[in-house]
Amino acid sequence: MACIDYISRLPEPGELPFPRSLVLLGATGSIGTSALAVIEAHPDKFRILGLAGARNVQRLAQQAARHRPPYLAVLDDAHAAALIPLLPAGYAPELLIGPAGYAAMAALPQAQVVLSAMVGAAGLESTLAAVQAGKVVALANKESLVLAGDLIRAAARTSGAVILPVDSEHNALFQAMAGHNGHALRRLILTASGGPFREKDRAFLEAVTPAQALRHPNWSMGAKISIDSATLMNKGLEVIEACHLYGLPVEMVDVLVHPQSIVHSLAEFEDGSQLAHLGPPDMRIAIAYCLAHPERLALDIPSLSLASLGSLTFASPDVEKFPCLQLAIHAAATMADCGPQGGNGACVVLNAANEVAVDAFLAGRCTFLEIARLVEDAVQSWRQSGPFGALDLQTTLTLDADARALALRRLDLLPAGLPTGMPE
Repeated sequence: MACIDYISRLPEPGELPFPRSLVLLGATGSIGTSALAVIEAHPDKFRILGLAGARNVQRLAQQAARHRPPYLAVLDDAHAAALIPLLPAGYAPELLIGPAGYAAMAALPQAQVVLSAMVGAAGLESTLAAVQAGKVVALANKESLVLAGDLIRAAARTSGAVILPVDSEHNALFQAMAGHNGHALRRLILTASGGPFREKDRAFLEAVTPAQALRHPNWSMGAKISIDSATLMNKGLEVIEACHLYGLPVEMVDVLVHPQSIVHSLAEFEDGSQLAHLGPPDMRIAIAYCLAHPERLALDIPSLSLASLGSLTFASPDVEKFPCLQLAIHAAATMADCGPQGGNGACVVLNAANEVAVDAFLAGRCTFLEIARLVEDAVQSWRQSGPFGALDLQTTLTLDADARALALRRLDLLPAGLPTGMPE
């Protein structure tokens, strides 16, 4: 049993009046576009201060033309140059560039709520900047917590920032545990669809193509998270995220395969009660809950009909067939380890190698099953050398870069002999 130690404070009643000033990091991705759909359905509730994209300047220009925020951000100078001629005549927002620009946008004094929806480790610095600036952070970038959950927790406690989880599973847990923060918890149960290959055998997985892996049975998501869902790495990263959000050891976070994606997660308390959050697989629900918290917004989403569904099924995950989940759980176990290999390093390396492997798979440079092998190889290399113990931001970023370089070298994408800071 344990008491929930949530990562941040929660907003005081009336602290965030409407309309709220928003910054959207990752505006052109799946979460960002869904968030804009919510915002456009409630124009009296929100004002967009800044939109940050990366490479999709066509979509960012369309979004900017519609909402006319005073700030835009893109990946680099080349994408800024490509964006400018696409903007409407007479509209001249301030353009922010690269990681420093994203962080500056996240910390804008006028911003009240920051949606952190950038993909992967690239979202860490801007998420941390928003937390350090004391913002309400609607967190969809789980990698920020995977890499630096302790740093973000400490920053939130210092700045008074609020963190609200956008991931459907963690948003479900957040709602299920409302009003129970002081009560003993037995465990958290994260549900997983099982991905598109839940019922396939290993022979099938040997020959999986990127196109097949991108076809998620229930959710509409970006490429990276779709592949992570197919390998179950996404659920492993969510286990680590849950540990950081709720201050729990990994032994108190379970995973349950639920192919229908209707029960989004469950919290079990010491009296045996299990509180679940149910809803259609539509990310607008979790996004709207965070952007408008503690209010609920009317959404154009059909009511869930359990009678039409007929039945909901559940099963234990097959970690033999999908080893990425177990790799992530093992990495999470090192976070509380006070021994010689404790700290968050395993999680940093796990995530970095996985991002490299997913990119390689999508580019046809490795097979589906080699994703897990590459991740395991990188984590094993880290276990030989460290660094161990608590990591600050710079050490985290350095380890992330080293792990990527090692993974790329394993894929023969970097020349031999490039130093990585990690053993061969």
